[in-house]
Amino acid sequence: MSTRPIPNVVSIAGVDPSGGAGILADLKSFSALGAYGCGVVAALTAQNTQAVTGVHVPPTDFLTLQIDTLFTDVKIHAVKLGMLGSAEIVQTVAERLAHWQAPYVVCDPVMVAKSGDHLLAKNAVSMLIEALLPQSFMITPNLPEAGVLLEQRAPETVKEMYRAAERLREMQPLSSERWVLLKGGHLPGNEVVDLLFDGDRMIEMPAPRIETKNTHGTGCSLSSAIAALLPQAGEFRRTENAVRAARDWLRGAIATSGSLQVGSGHGPVHHFHALWK
Repeated sequence: MSTRPIPNVVSIAGVDPSGGAGILADLKSFSALGAYGCGVVAALTAQNTQAVTGVHVPPTDFLTLQIDTLFTDVKIHAVKLGMLGSAEIVQTVAERLAHWQAPYVVCDPVMVAKSGDHLLAKNAVSMLIEALLPQSFMITPNLPEAGVLLEQRAPETVKEMYRAAERLREMQPLSSERWVLLKGGHLPGNEVVDLLFDGDRMIEMPAPRIETKNTHGTGCSLSSAIAALLPQAGEFRRTENAVRAARDWLRGAIATSGSLQVGSGHGPVHHFHALWK
């Protein structure tokens, strides 16, 4: 039996009934990677592998009650932020995380679903930039999300990704350890390059592209995997090692996604590929 403490990790995000993205995918990621998963519902969606047909957000006072009730009782070792939906929800989450001084906040700025449906109100983007990004230990935008955050077109080359990563890092406090993971999956080609940047080191992480339509929830799953692994990693290059391990796990989940039969659109990844035989 291992004596290593099992971290408690919470996802504050939306619910995807098909289970491929959002809190349900986050809980699978946490569980697959050795963390105990908790969840705070910041949004409800009517969603499947093809489309989002509706979004409902809870009253902010009830969201506050969810967060405060959880943090009062459970020691949280890391936080994953996903779909937050509205400016009021973003502001509430930012206020409560500041109050509880939550560690290892990994913010996946979910704005658009794989189906193309918008998941974050336009007036919430400025609140995200002002209130949440400064609190986040790591932000994990894809290229379209980076373009929205920077108010420019999405990067179209690795060289442009470098400059975007530098500008995104400037949105976080420069006086403490913070990270940007800029995901390059939207670039064309047979290789996918992600950039991990802390304001000093720019780490290129290339990998061969896996050809599949089963990519629903890949961003959710990667960011939640990182949140699960950060409290478990050793001190030496903790963040880099956690990100590399999360990417390796996700590649396995994508590569084996064909063994699942979920929906007829963009299917989910296989979160438990290393555990289910």
